[in-house]
Amino acid sequence: MDLIAMLELTPRAKTVRTKVRRRECEAMSAVRLEKLRGAVRSIREEKVFSVDWAKTQCRDLAPAYVTKILKQLAKDGHLEACKENKQTYYKWLVEDPREVDHWIEKQVYRQQVKSVPLADRPREQLLELGVEKLTDAQLLAILIRVGVPGESAVQAGLALASRFEERGLARLIDASLQELKPITKAMRSDSYCQIMAGIELGRRIASMRDIEPVLPERIRGSDDAIAYCSRRFSRLAADGVQEEFHIVSLDTQHGPIASHRITVGTLDASLVHPREVFRAAIRDSASAVLLVHNHPSGDPTPSREDIAVTDRLSKVGELVGIRVLDHIVVAKGGGRSVMAQR
Repeated sequence: MDLIAMLELTPRAKTVRTKVRRRECEAMSAVRLEKLRGAVRSIREEKVFSVDWAKTQCRDLAPAYVTKILKQLAKDGHLEACKENKQTYYKWLVEDPREVDHWIEKQVYRQQVKSVPLADRPREQLLELGVEKLTDAQLLAILIRVGVPGESAVQAGLALASRFEERGLARLIDASLQELKPITKAMRSDSYCQIMAGIELGRRIASMRDIEPVLPERIRGSDDAIAYCSRRFSRLAADGVQEEFHIVSLDTQHGPIASHRITVGTLDASLVHPREVFRAAIRDSASAVLLVHNHPSGDPTPSREDIAVTDRLSKVGELVGIRVLDHIVVAKGGGRSVMAQR
């Protein structure tokens, strides 16, 4: 490998290269700013004018570029377009020249991702440095993917990350599209779907990595039951907004076979029917079952109703020959055994 190639791989060389690219972008922005200012200055004094007149005033610029400027000014509410005798005319709608100056700067310095130096772009940083090196804002920018005029994906990512910094980024999963739209103009339905899908996929992968290697192969007692249910139903414990009642069917060695959701709603002895509970267990040829439900309040302390449900199902289990090994309550505050509270 030659010396130049080696230097290009060094961190210092990368820093220098980034600075050079940044200076090049700044120089290009300065040229664009002066070009746009000159064009608008040429037509600013005339309150009503035709497209052809504007093009003659900007002789040094390409006619298509002048047309593009006029259309953008009209789109942003600074000009009003009208037609007369098959000729397009424009009328200025703003009196304060500072508004137009602000518009010019916004067109040049809106920081779209494509105008940022290559090394500062989130996707390129991910490929070069690794995903773990990116900030929350950069990851969100990648998921948002594209910005809108006046706001880039990077700026949108920063806005979202800043808004959820105090509340905790984990609460982003609970936010609706309507809640996120006021935070950033770049939040559209496709951006929202990409963020939600990214969060959910990450959670599923993390859950698989966390749960599968450490789940007890057999449930030997309440500690094993709590450990198993806390991991197996971690999402329900953390995010459940309603009470859900599940069972885990167990084989003759008390190894987990499968889990089944039985009911959704406030736990009540009249709602949790033994027929539904033991039908699933019989179908799995289970020897025993674990009862599991969540407390959305975050407090896993078993209630009187929890104990009543446990007692009722335990008696039915004795009759059908399927033992209720334990009843576990899962919540943000941890897991608890109902059997241990009886």
